Amino acid sequence: MAGDGDKIPHGKLCWLRNSPAARRLRLSHAEERITGRGGESAPQSRGGIGGLLVGSWELLLLMAFVTQHQIQKFHKDGFLVLEHFFTAEECDSMRNQIQRIVAEMEVPPHCRTEFSTKEEEQLQAQGSSDYFLTSGDKIRFFFEKGVLDERGDFLIPKEKSISKIGHALHAYDPVFKQITHSSKVQELGRKLGLERPVVVQSMYIFKQPGIGGEVTPHQDATFLHTEPLGRILGFWIALEDATPENGCLWFIPGSHTSGITRRMVRAASGTSTCVEFVGSEPAYDNSQFIPLPIRKGGLILIHGEVVHKSELNSSESSRHAFTFHVMEAKDTSWSKENWLQPTPELPFPSLYT
Repeated sequence: MAGDGDKIPHGKLCWLRNSPAARRLRLSHAEERITGRGGESAPQSRGGIGGLLVGSWELLLLMAFVTQHQIQKFHKDGFLVLEHFFTAEECDSMRNQIQRIVAEMEVPPHCRTEFSTKEEEQLQAQGSSDYFLTSGDKIRFFFEKGVLDERGDFLIPKEKSISKIGHALHAYDPVFKQITHSSKVQELGRKLGLERPVVVQSMYIFKQPGIGGEVTPHQDATFLHTEPLGRILGFWIALEDATPENGCLWFIPGSHTSGITRRMVRAASGTSTCVEFVGSEPAYDNSQFIPLPIRKGGLILIHGEVVHKSELNSSESSRHAFTFHVMEAKDTSWSKENWLQPTPELPFPSLYT
């Protein structure tokens, strides 16, 4: 997959088939076909995540192949769209797995935290909840506004009320772990020049039809701060078609070059909330944002400082996505003030396996 209309000439394709990257993919996919990632038993059916047949590495190589022009475009804009990076079968496997997780979900009423990206509501709902603050090394559930009554009981079916699941699917669920560490993701990381990337968090986002909340303009580095800046990269995978109607992402091209003006940090002990904001988000000109509709299976790379948002999903269609963030760990310091911290149980795992 070259993306953006780029096509790979036949001669270059022949070279790719014999390149070191191709050999790595052949070996790693042969391993995945037999065992799956993390030693889990992998499905052997055609199209399943673990059931890759001989020869399928060629297709995956094409999907992992990114041109130098695209790399330059990413550095210029702060984001990059790669259509068809994941197969429909891979997307369906993630959706099926999340259905099983939600079906088995049992959340105590006091832990039913509503998820919001508006600053005041974040401080009230998430900042006062230890359930959120300690979710970095766990699989936990967060809900849309207005779906719970005063007793904490669901007003609508629980599968329609959930906003996101975070923040360690990449570490503890075999399906999402395999996607996160898939050979094509690793090859893409190498193409981007990442030397020691580690995975810091992951989220499954539902964007429920009719109630999927607005995500206000923000920069990921506000929440995931590093020294120096420029070390955070988001991988956003569309598990369904994302459109302007159901809440696709919007970006301000080139907005990743001006640093950040706001941070969410852990609050001092004894305060009423667990986190607080330092600084303020500037008022952005809505006319600067451009929508990025993307088809099921597409991948959006997101620079940690690019300004982006999504609107309320007012349509009758959901907009499921799986997203994870990596940090280039080489010569990088992870802020001890970040809400998310590595733990002895889950140090940030290497993207490369």
